[in-house]
Amino acid sequence: MAGRQDGGGAARRQKAHRLGHFAEIRAAWALRLTGWRILKRRYKTKAGEIDLIAKRRKTVAFIEVKARKTRDAAMEAVTPASQKRIIKAAKIFVTEHPKAGFYTLRFDVMIVRPWRWPERIVSAFEAWE
Repeated sequence: MAGRQDGGGAARRQKAHRLGHFAEIRAAWALRLTGWRILKRRYKTKAGEIDLIAKRRKTVAFIEVKARKTRDAAMEAVTPASQKRIIKAAKIFVTEHPKAGFYTLRFDVMIVRPWRWPERIVSAFEAWE
C-alpha cells in the first residue's frame, strides 16, 4: 500500500492519545468531585509534561494519569524515568509559582480502568535529588 510506511503505528498512537486524553478528563472530574481544584492540565515544560496539577486545602498534587486494564500494569508504567521527568517539571512549576512552595507537595498516580471509578494512589513516589 503506497503512503503507509509505519504499519499502523500512527493509528495506534492516535488511539492511545485519545484514550489518554479521555482518562485525564475522567481523572480530573473524579478529583473535582472529591474537593480538589484543578490548577493545570497537561502542564508542559522543557523537562516534560505533568498530566494534572491539583490543589486541596494546603496540598498541591502533581498527578500522573495512567489508563490501563489493571492496577499493576498502570503502576509498572510509572517508570523511574517518568518519575524523574515529573519531578523536574514539578520543580519548574514551583519556580514559576513560588506560592506553591508554601504547600505540601506530593506526587500521586491516578489509575483509570474500564468501568471503574478512577483510583488515586496518594504519594505514589517521592522526589529525590
